[in-house]
Amino acid sequence: MADFEPLAAKSLRREPLTRDELLSVLTSTDDELLDLVAAASRPRTRYFGRTVKLNYLVNLKSGLCPEDCGYCSQRLGSSADIVTYTWLKPEETRDAVAGGVRAGAARVCLVASGRGPTDRDIRRLAPTIEKIKADHPGVEVCACLGLLSDGQADELRRAGADAYNHNLNTSGERYADICSTHTFDDRVDTVSKAKQAGLSPCSGLIAGMGESEGDIADALLALRELDPDSVPVNFLIPFEGTPLAGRWDLTPQHCLRILSAARLLFPDTEVRLAAGREVHLRSLQALALYVVNSIFLGDYLTSEGQAGKADLEMIRDAGFTVLGAGPEQEDGGGERPDLVRARRRGAGTDLPPNA
Repeated sequence: MADFEPLAAKSLRREPLTRDELLSVLTSTDDELLDLVAAASRPRTRYFGRTVKLNYLVNLKSGLCPEDCGYCSQRLGSSADIVTYTWLKPEETRDAVAGGVRAGAARVCLVASGRGPTDRDIRRLAPTIEKIKADHPGVEVCACLGLLSDGQADELRRAGADAYNHNLNTSGERYADICSTHTFDDRVDTVSKAKQAGLSPCSGLIAGMGESEGDIADALLALRELDPDSVPVNFLIPFEGTPLAGRWDLTPQHCLRILSAARLLFPDTEVRLAAGREVHLRSLQALALYVVNSIFLGDYLTSEGQAGKADLEMIRDAGFTVLGAGPEQEDGGGERPDLVRARRRGAGTDLPPNA
């Protein structure tokens, strides 16, 4: 059995793990899983306690993207059955944001499909960001608009944006296998532009695209070089109508190993459990909370997530609290008559059993 405690101790000292150490985590066995989660939970608890930060996505512009990212349901040539629309009206965006904030979100993520924003797009969005910050001064605003041109990150910062998300997604060596319309270096450049402008850098990966464990390790190490403030870990949602349809390479245990590797490499960085958690972690979602300190609440860009109420119940049932929640939101006790159901099927009835 592997001993993960030396890796936890190293992480607690904020010493980066080596590639070989990351591979030892990623290739560990299912029999070692609980020991690994326990080790990864140590830096999580040290730096974030028992809190879970909620993030809420607002898809400002859906589908019809000219880029050919193989994992994306919004890509050029996608026949995925998703909702498509052009830019939301400012009041629609503000209403959507308000709903997420009421549910407990500490950060709202404003996302738009496309290669990157035009200067006109930035000017269109800036007043909306300003109004969101005025209406919800304690809430972080993260923009995710694609590749940035010179000066655009500065404009977003002046409008009041706090952060910018642009994921590296996979290793530099493998990037051309999943996208041909832009490069890995283009993505690195955009994260750097955002950071230089004073926006909090948010960058992560997508697992389950046919990559090797070495690719995951290399992607994590490349992210470490960028020194992001938050690292979202996504798991492929294999939409029919995309090149990666039918890829079901992940198991719940594998997902937990990837999350643990991210946590051990980023001990005091926000590690966010992002898209695909319901699809691939399934009943082990709550166990992941012992590793990550942040999740998306509700739906994603083009796919539906677990109901927000179920997310909040999962957090409470696992013994965690929502970051910034008041006492009334933290209370997980009380009566739950909805969970008590008299049996009306099976033995002694005319209905088949629940089996």
